[in-house]
Amino acid sequence: MYKISHELPDYEKYNLVSQIRRAAISITSNIAEGYGRFHYQENIQFCRQSRASIYECEDHLITCLDEGYINEELYKNTLFLLVETRKILDGYINYLSQELKKSKIK
Repeated sequence: MYKISHELPDYEKYNLVSQIRRAAISITSNIAEGYGRFHYQENIQFCRQSRASIYECEDHLITCLDEGYINEELYKNTLFLLVETRKILDGYINYLSQELKKSKIK
């Protein structure tokens, strides 16, 4: 997403570029912050926020395509990466949910 933000016109510097960069960095930042939390439920919540940022990036990606800032190939390749990232994150959230259930049983 950062590479795409470099390709956008200067007049998008304080609008779409800024939003893309904030959403992209939010994906990894929330995962890291959740990992640093003590309880599974807190970690899950931060991962859910990360997942929301992935969807936000997907929306920005569509805007870039619609406005002609990127081509179809770059759109498809980046969308693939976002979808795969979301699938991995969903798996991690499921794992954390199972661990949370186990911890409540004990």
